Amino acid sequence: MRLIRHLTAQGPAYAALLPDGSARALAHDPFSGPLQLGASIGSPGRRLAPVSPTTIIGIGLNYRKHAEEGGKGVPSRPMWFMKTVSAIQHPGEPIILPTACASHKVDYEGELAVVIGRAAKNVSKEAALDYVLGYTIANDVSARDWQFELGGGQFCHGKSFDTFCPLGPVLVTTDELKNPNALRLVTRINGEVRQDWTTADMVFDVATVVSFLSGSRTLLPGTVILTGTPHGVGYARKPPVWLQPGDVAEVEIESIGTLSNPVVAEVP
Repeated sequence: MRLIRHLTAQGPAYAALLPDGSARALAHDPFSGPLQLGASIGSPGRRLAPVSPTTIIGIGLNYRKHAEEGGKGVPSRPMWFMKTVSAIQHPGEPIILPTACASHKVDYEGELAVVIGRAAKNVSKEAALDYVLGYTIANDVSARDWQFELGGGQFCHGKSFDTFCPLGPVLVTTDELKNPNALRLVTRINGEVRQDWTTADMVFDVATVVSFLSGSRTLLPGTVILTGTPHGVGYARKPPVWLQPGDVAEVEIESIGTLSNPVVAEVP
């Protein structure tokens, strides 16, 4: 099933996109029990990020060639960080380059995002995907100067500016997308391909990541896990290439769709 969140007169609501192009409301949010279809809704409203996360966790250096391009070794266990939930941005809405807390090195990272459907703690790798509701697309936008030079050795500051986590456009449930580790991922900036690789290159596959993160820790329903980015990011190019006002960033993942966001400068 392909789920969306959209804006209605009553506020944000979930709906399912059907193969014939129609849409039907969900009887309740997808974290409150088995998915049930409600009434037909005709044309959905403004598309929102397909989930309002309880937590956003990012996995670093999770593609072998990306670790190589940054001159870093492949980690022995998943390396993770957090993004604030206020970083979420909707499909089609702008990535805002920070000027008040200025960054001059804002980068893109196309990623497969995992959405946890029910509370998960101490789950085995074999059972991990049973706790996943589905998959969507993320752009883990990163201010590299704050990440590597100005942030005191941690990633969160450079990863958590407003709009630095575009998400969408749909959430594909696990019954429709059974193997998240065999998907082509392409990132384009202004139509130019910057990343073109496959999720098969992950160091730690989705089940391993979910199991690891759930160790002695509860992953709440609505947790979004960004599973890492392939090689081709802006900071590793020679010379580095940063996002600029007027750019358009697109991330396309096989079987999910395309997430597109324009880039603008913050107006203080």
